[in-house]
This record gives sequence, structure tokens and C-alpha cells, in this order.
Amino acid sequence: MGDPRGFLRVKRKGSKYRPVCERVKDYKEMVILRSEEESKEQASRCMDCGTPFCHWGCPIGNLVPDWNDLMFKGHWKEALQLLQATNNLPEITGRICPALCEYACVLGINDDPVTIRENELAIIEYGFKKKLIKPRLPDKRTGKKIAVVGSGPAGLACADQLNKAGHHVRVFEKDDRIGGILQYGVPDFKLEKHLIERREELWRKEGIQFITNTNVGIDLPVEKLKNGFDAVCLAGGSRKPRDLGLEGRDLKGIYFAMDFLIQANKRLTGLKVPADQLIDAKNKNVVVIGGGDTGADCVGVSHRQGARCVVQIEVLSKPADCRTANQPWPHYPSLLKISTSHEEGGERKWSVLTKKFNGEKGHIKKLSCIEVEFTNDEKGCSLMKEIPGSEFEIPCDLAILAVGFVHPEHDLLNKLGVKWDKKGNVQTDDTFMTSVKGIFAAGDMRRGQSLIVWAISEGRRAAYHIDRFLMGRSDLPDF
Repeated sequence: MGDPRGFLRVKRKGSKYRPVCERVKDYKEMVILRSEEESKEQASRCMDCGTPFCHWGCPIGNLVPDWNDLMFKGHWKEALQLLQATNNLPEITGRICPALCEYACVLGINDDPVTIRENELAIIEYGFKKKLIKPRLPDKRTGKKIAVVGSGPAGLACADQLNKAGHHVRVFEKDDRIGGILQYGVPDFKLEKHLIERREELWRKEGIQFITNTNVGIDLPVEKLKNGFDAVCLAGGSRKPRDLGLEGRDLKGIYFAMDFLIQANKRLTGLKVPADQLIDAKNKNVVVIGGGDTGADCVGVSHRQGARCVVQIEVLSKPADCRTANQPWPHYPSLLKISTSHEEGGERKWSVLTKKFNGEKGHIKKLSCIEVEFTNDEKGCSLMKEIPGSEFEIPCDLAILAVGFVHPEHDLLNKLGVKWDKKGNVQTDDTFMTSVKGIFAAGDMRRGQSLIVWAISEGRRAAYHIDRFLMGRSDLPDF
């Protein structure tokens, strides 16, 4: 390493954000990019650990110590080359990845881990700033045509890899813009959409075709999909939301989180929504049911729309502030996360079970809730028990259900004759091929709802197997 004692003299400095009073007034990116000198200094903390567990923690195997060392020494171009060798979307993961690698960082055993995500972002943005990232077309084309259905991170990573292998790749997206959940599911204050457009422009110049406003199976018949391509990769994500079948669920003012986020994002593009279809938090008491990242995004959007009050509730117990004995290093722990949205206001409640939606004149007005506790039975299985006498109500004009997704939408799968597993996800073999020869699957559609970095890994691995299926061998990496 360039400075083997850097971690002893330099302390971790995480991301800097715009002031809360300023950022809640708009949807512009919150992160303030670091200077090159600050990034080099933070890179010096990457110690000569011998066995870099960050590789183990990262699903795409980012070469973290290598590009940290190069960045510290000022070799930005070489660092960029290594970063792009394993990651197709570093400008995205550098902003919204939960950084599994940092929780596996060896320095994190007895100190704060290296700012791996911020360092990654510094490298890729340096590359764009210095115009080091240019279209690179394949040396030759194979003549093989591949359809990728879905343009989320899994589909995009798969398409990029297959294009590098020389295949003709066409990506189909049912929305009007590519990106999937990145485009309309992630708020602009976390991911401004010009970043996706910047990458799309690069890929188009490299030869990838993007066909938007096309719902495969409806706008494009499955027969044309099967007969018009040598291979197909299904990467439509896990879009079937989990519902709460409670009394009062039919009241107006109760929405799925993704419906709320998608509409909010589309409104920023200029979409005019009829009054009877508008989902807006302005001057409302908002309750977000679900304590995950999607719920936190809903909290942030509610603040920006001018909510009167925002409460986020979670049925699980409040996570620990630090690692517990059952979550040892280097595993990714379940810790209390205070997102930028939580810093902006609102209230969070844990161990709260929603029992009923109450309304007036057909519209929701409050939630009936009860506190719960978790214990273990004789087999060690977790049991949830309601606490007698702990019932309470929360005023609510807008309820947002952010309780996850159950499986991908099945309409297209049925038309293709593709089988799914017991959880409702697409069933594949070890080569990512479905029950239908020549049709592959990757991302949340195959593994269930997961993280962006896992989606990228899935897309890359699927591309390797598709290339091998078509050519008999592959020079693409199998990770």
C-alpha cells in the first residue's frame, strides 16, 4: 500500500450532505462530492490487511484495495480501469449501494471502516469529469441477437456485458425511460436522473438498443420475442407488492410505496396528474408502514411535498446501534440506520403492528395499532406477541404501504411458459436458464427482492452463461 500506516493517522470522513433546511425544498442531489485531495486522504486508510474481506462482502468482487491504492497515489486513470472491470454502474452504486463491503472491511474490526462507497464515487466521477470515459465498441460482432426484458440494474448490467462480447443487444422497457426502479422508484434527491441518461447515451453509442414504452407480451407478442432473438434474458424485477389485508383496506388514501414514489418522480418530469389520481402528502398526516429503505424514501418525499406530520412504523424491534454477538464481523449486520430522510424530521416507531384502517366518508383518518414483542419458542423460532393494553391510534390522512414485494409479475412468465419456484420467483438452473431453453433470468425476478449490487452481479453472471450458451465458451467474467 502507498501508506501502510494511513489508517493510524487519518480518521474516517463519510459523505457530506447539503443542509436539511435547504435540501427539503427541492429534489436535487443531497451529496456533496468530495475534493480529489480529500478522496486521496481517505483512500490512504485502506490498510495492508493481507486478506481483503471487502472482496468477500461485495457481490461483484470490486477490487477495492487495488483502486484505493492507485487513487491514493494519484493514478486515477488506472483506478478507473479497475473499477469498471467489475462494476457496470459505479456512479449508481457509489450513491445508493448499502456498501456491504464496508461492513466486511478489516479495519472495521476495531475502527471505522474505509469509505469504500465514497471512494468508488470519487473515481467514477473523476473519470466523467476528465472525459476518460468514452464509448468503446466491440472489436467484432458475433451476429447473435439477444433481447433483455427490463432495464433495471440487472438488465442493464447484462446488456452491457453481452454487448462487450460482440452480440447485438436490444433492451425492452415498458416505461418511457430506462432504469427500472432506478428511474422512477428512487427519489431524485438520492439519484438524479441525468446520471442514468449519461450512461444510456454512452451505451447507445456502443451499440446497445433501448426500446421504451414496450410491454413485452402485450406490445411485443411472445412469439416474436422467441423467434426474433437467439436468447432472451428476463430482468423485470420483483414488482408485485406485499399488501395488508386489514379491515378498512378499501378506504381512499392508502397506497403502495412504489405507486407513491413513481408518481412523485414522474411529476418531476412534468407529468400532470388528474386530481382524483393525485397522491400528495401536502398538509397531511402521513404514516409510512414499513421501516426499510423504501419506507425511508417515502419519508423523504413526504417532507418535500410539505406533509404536516410524518410517522414511520415498523413491526420488528428496534435494531441495535452496534454489532451483537449473533452478527459478528465480517457479516452484514442488521443495525439501526438513520437515513438522510430521517435526519430531515418525522418520527419512527418500532414494534408496532397495524390492526385496522379507520376512516370517515370513505377516506382514511387514523390507524389502530398495538405494540408487540418478540420471543423464541422451545425450537428457537421467533414468535410475535401483542402486548395487552398497549393499543393506540395514529392520525393518518395518507397511509403508504412499504412492506416489500412478494414476487415478479407473472403475466409474461405464463405466456412464455416459464416455471417459477415456491416463492413465485423465476426458477432457473445453475446457468441462469429458465425451464424454457434459450430464455434466462436475472436479478430480483430470479432471486427475489434484493439490493442493487446483487442485481448487477446477477446481470453479469447471466451474461456469462448466455454468451457461453450461444458461443460454446465465454471470455466474460463469471461474477
